[in-house]
Amino acid sequence: MYQGKQLLVVDDHREIRDLLKRFLEQHGYQVQGVADGNAMRQYLTHQQPDLIILDLMLPGDDGLTLCRELRGQGNDVPIIMLTAVGEETDRIIGLEMGADDYLPKPFNPRELLARIKAVLRRQSLGTAPAAIEAVKLLHFDRWTLDLARRELCDDQGLTVSLSTAEFDLLRVFTQQPHHVLSRDQLLDLARGREAQAFDRAIDTLVSRLRRKLERDSKHPQLIKTIWGGGYLLAADVRHGN
Repeated sequence: MYQGKQLLVVDDHREIRDLLKRFLEQHGYQVQGVADGNAMRQYLTHQQPDLIILDLMLPGDDGLTLCRELRGQGNDVPIIMLTAVGEETDRIIGLEMGADDYLPKPFNPRELLARIKAVLRRQSLGTAPAAIEAVKLLHFDRWTLDLARRELCDDQGLTVSLSTAEFDLLRVFTQQPHHVLSRDQLLDLARGREAQAFDRAIDTLVSRLRRKLERDSKHPQLIKTIWGGGYLLAADVRHGN
């Protein structure tokens, strides 16, 4: 299913780049490795990978800065962040900047392989033929979520960039409006247990969505917190094509 997908590994340790390149190529991926942000930018001027494996600690611009830069440019390429053990704050910030998943070092390459497959699988859900043939558009409040294109547009036709994780979570909310969904339910429905997201992942993603959806993210009216329960999309959702 993912044969030939192009992966970009951004890590300043040559041994790690070479190890991941050999391992992932054995599993059918095309892999390019670069050492820092400048090399990543140069690569992206002529090629768009299907997924970026991005180390947090890099010389020059770090992984958080690069992730924020990509999302600010509207580039929604899936990103898996590599972090050192104990850097939970940085992992949370990484999700806030738009990373789709994270993996603490040291890690087993097979676990990274599983994370890559999970992120690519989530990204492909909206472009599956069955999904395209069914409902294409979900309208709520002043927003339209295009399931086929995986795009969010406001009532003026302006597109708002969503990361893979943000899109998956918003899709779940729009499919079950006015229903209280617990954090565990949202993790299961939006990301799947294979993602093994840490406890605050959903809270972080909800905060990111509120900043993009709400007129006042400090006083949210669309995605409401239900104390002791979870979250709820307080809007009617209309289907269209």
